[in-house]
Amino acid sequence: MAGLASGTGNRRAPLADRKDDLYETPDVAVHALLRQEDIPALDWEPACGPGAIVRVLRETGRHVIATDLVDYGCPGQASGRDFLMELSAPDGCEMIVTNPPFKLAGEFAAHALHLVPRCAMLLRLAFLESEKRRAVLDTGSLARVHVFRKRLPMMHRHGWDGKHSNSGMAFAWFVWDRGHEGPTELHRVSWEEA
Repeated sequence: MAGLASGTGNRRAPLADRKDDLYETPDVAVHALLRQEDIPALDWEPACGPGAIVRVLRETGRHVIATDLVDYGCPGQASGRDFLMELSAPDGCEMIVTNPPFKLAGEFAAHALHLVPRCAMLLRLAFLESEKRRAVLDTGSLARVHVFRKRLPMMHRHGWDGKHSNSGMAFAWFVWDRGHEGPTELHRVSWEEA
């Protein structure tokens, strides 16, 4: 499920085409997050899809618990797990790092903060444009937003056979922290190696 509702240009693919809303996370996006945030040694990826985020975090020596509603073949994944129905985080897990289905992003953020003290979610920048997401945007726990200066490469829905370039949409890492006080910090970041 690790996905975002995306399309090309200003058009979005219809929900019927998006199915489980799987948009694979480019490795470079995860590396960019690691340059900006202190990610703990034990993390949970509850919308792991084929495992893009899981793979990069594990390559850095972190232990990642991978779950998803759908089995996309992520190594070590527990499939058939609906994150929004989870009652608790795995033992010792203090952070969720995910690229949730965009149609459920607000619900994912609220539920993640109920289960763990910190979470980082790769979302469309347009996530900020919502009245119905006020509970996760305006309560003070949104600590940082890391906006990509350039569009991410290869953000296309699962099964897309069209042009493979950038997504045509702006993305950012949204980082929530229950202990955060003060306004949300905005950072412009690069997915390209410095």
